[in-house]
Amino acid sequence: MVDIFFDKLYRYPRINECVSIAVPFAKGELYNTDNISIVQNKRKCIIQPKVTAEYDDGSIKYLFVDFMADLPANKLAKAVLTTTKQELANLIADGQSECAKQDGTVSVTPVNNGFLIKCGSLEYEVANNSSSIFRQLNDYRKVYTDKNFEGPYLKDKDGNAYKLKIGEWKVVEAGPVTASVEAECSNIAVGNIENKNIKAVIKVTGYAGKPWVNITYRIINTSDDELKIKSLVFYIKKSEDSVITEQLKPLKIAAGNDSTGCGDIRTDNSHNDGPVFMTRGTTELDMIEKKADVNNIRTVVATSNYKTSFIIGKNGEEVNEVIDDKYLVKEANEHFAEVFYGTFMADYTDGEDGFSVTVHQAQQNYPKAVKSCSEGVAVMLVPENVGEITMQSGMAKEQQFMIHFHSPAMKLWEIDNRSLIYQMPDRPYIAPEVFKRAGVMIDVFPVKHNDDFEISLMAKADGHSRCYGMLNWGDTVDQGYTVQGRGGGKPVWSNNEYDYPHACALMYARTGVRRFMDYLIVSAKHWMDIDVCHYSSNPLRIGGQWEHTAGHCKNGVMVCSHEWVEGLLDYYHFTGDKRGYDTAIGIGENVLKLLETPMYQVPGEANARETGWALRTLTALYVETNDNKWLVKCDWIIDNFKKWEEEYGDWLSPYTDNTAIRVGFMISIAVGSVMRYYRIFPREDIRQMILRAVDDLTENCYMDNGLFYYKELPSLARNGNNTLLLEALAIAYELTGNKQYLEYGLNTFRGAVNEVPKGAVGVKTIIDDAVICQGNSGKGFAQSFIPLATYYNAISENNMTF
Repeated sequence: MVDIFFDKLYRYPRINECVSIAVPFAKGELYNTDNISIVQNKRKCIIQPKVTAEYDDGSIKYLFVDFMADLPANKLAKAVLTTTKQELANLIADGQSECAKQDGTVSVTPVNNGFLIKCGSLEYEVANNSSSIFRQLNDYRKVYTDKNFEGPYLKDKDGNAYKLKIGEWKVVEAGPVTASVEAECSNIAVGNIENKNIKAVIKVTGYAGKPWVNITYRIINTSDDELKIKSLVFYIKKSEDSVITEQLKPLKIAAGNDSTGCGDIRTDNSHNDGPVFMTRGTTELDMIEKKADVNNIRTVVATSNYKTSFIIGKNGEEVNEVIDDKYLVKEANEHFAEVFYGTFMADYTDGEDGFSVTVHQAQQNYPKAVKSCSEGVAVMLVPENVGEITMQSGMAKEQQFMIHFHSPAMKLWEIDNRSLIYQMPDRPYIAPEVFKRAGVMIDVFPVKHNDDFEISLMAKADGHSRCYGMLNWGDTVDQGYTVQGRGGGKPVWSNNEYDYPHACALMYARTGVRRFMDYLIVSAKHWMDIDVCHYSSNPLRIGGQWEHTAGHCKNGVMVCSHEWVEGLLDYYHFTGDKRGYDTAIGIGENVLKLLETPMYQVPGEANARETGWALRTLTALYVETNDNKWLVKCDWIIDNFKKWEEEYGDWLSPYTDNTAIRVGFMISIAVGSVMRYYRIFPREDIRQMILRAVDDLTENCYMDNGLFYYKELPSLARNGNNTLLLEALAIAYELTGNKQYLEYGLNTFRGAVNEVPKGAVGVKTIIDDAVICQGNSGKGFAQSFIPLATYYNAISENNMTF
């Protein structure tokens, strides 16, 4: 049995809330999902289990489960996952062997060149080869047709408008808790632009018993040129007229306007003839809802930081809200923004029906705008004349929004409540002991608890900068690379260097703290979209990850030392989103191609970091897939390390034209990578090679002050503080049991623990298309987490103080 915990979160209960959990298992413990159940309050929950990873014996490594839970207001909650019939019988009440509620589940059925999805509270059809997301949608008050849903429509800065052509839908998830269908699309330029075709992917997800759907739209620049987006707009209309009226066209805001674009909309509450601007909870809001004539159209836009602010129009008056860089700089926010910043929605309600649209993490992914009027709602994923969105060739970007269909009688606070929950959903968690017992991760779980170390580790995890902007959210600027001039005067983006998402995943598993899961999700999504090449005329780029550079990929290169996969696989296991798995496989394929290029053919000419990271990536893919194709190059890299050592005497790196030097952190990367291979395929010759490398570090790179120098040249032998050497020392201890190796790292460890990261809340700076907040690059935490955690465990075992 595995306990599943829910934090206290909202002051309103959530009944049959659709939630999910990832649970790891030890090898040989579970072979199928036949007897998987989740029990809450002595009754079975409706579940939707999916295996996301298996061991080489066919047993389950990771199980991802969507399920429906009852969550009380302002209280903790708990459920239990069982794997046997006896465990289930011990937990459920007499006569309650069936699920608590069988009605309202979601299903997918093939119909008439498409699919019908029934959710209990609404049903909708999607059609192949169409120009609208929905062929028809019925919320059991009103039937909407394809003419009610238009776009998203793309316009570029050259003045080209694009028609949306949706291809064939495929089923991603089929229920009973969630159902998703997905289709590849084309944005085809209208007019005389030959072969101008920008790809996209649309996914629609419905939920059991819920009157809302989630839409994700992922645009991919499949051209050889930059794509300068002028606007990207989705429309939901009240009428069945397919022609967009002037009133529902996107906002046009003058360039350089210092306002948020809605200053003329916000009027004093005493102005009875115009829209009203107010904060949730005011008496005026309740009065307007009581006095409203159900035959009139109520229009609303809303945004929140602390309390939600509403702009409410009566009789179909137009209201709008815009988020741009100036908006963000002027607004303070104390949240961990990956978890929550606020909400951003528009609502249309008439006498027959109502619908609201909430843009997910709109502030973080600015520029954004929403508009509501007598014709319906316009959702501006990119509003005209607000900011500058330039997608490089091969770049992708996924955005998402929720459409909530509701009765005209639903209170505005209820609509707002669901909008806020969409921004910060309930995320259950399991105890760290479950991950430790399963053994699915490197052992970063503490042997002993030390407050100073835990405080330091958490501060490092939280101390990264938040960088807002549609193409920047989920990444950080590396100031070290920037001041070195690597961006030609522009900020250099770290591009999730050293696998920042993997460090977040391990931190989440180690602590059970939800925000580290949110850090993982946000950074992995950015990685999958922006930091991976989705299209190129150069086959060596396809599927590969860009090295840190200005503009994320502008003038970037791909090298094996900057291509990771473990965080993407973590993302897949923890979210069930197979895009993480597919992206990891694509990176692995790219690494295999790069390793065939001339640069890597002579041992010693490619430094330890280059082939070391390749070995780590390929080993991780073998562990994930059990596919031997990843091992061919692993064995080749191990053999090259041997040849390298034979030629130079040790793992030295070419530096100047006439030097080959020891670079401690690069050698440590190689040690860590070879050790990951050794743990899967232990061999004495590999063990001895690792120990020789660590002995060389301690004999030649260790200084009298108890630190390791930076690099082995008189001009570079300054005090080093790189924590990667701590992992190498912990590995040597693991292989020998000799705690002398640990003694060499105590001063480095003390310095790292005592280092206080800069706060992540503070000065905001607008640079190009980004609002950059004070804080560190994510690289620091990514690089240091595994070394610190594994070294700490080793010294704890030996009662060594620091």
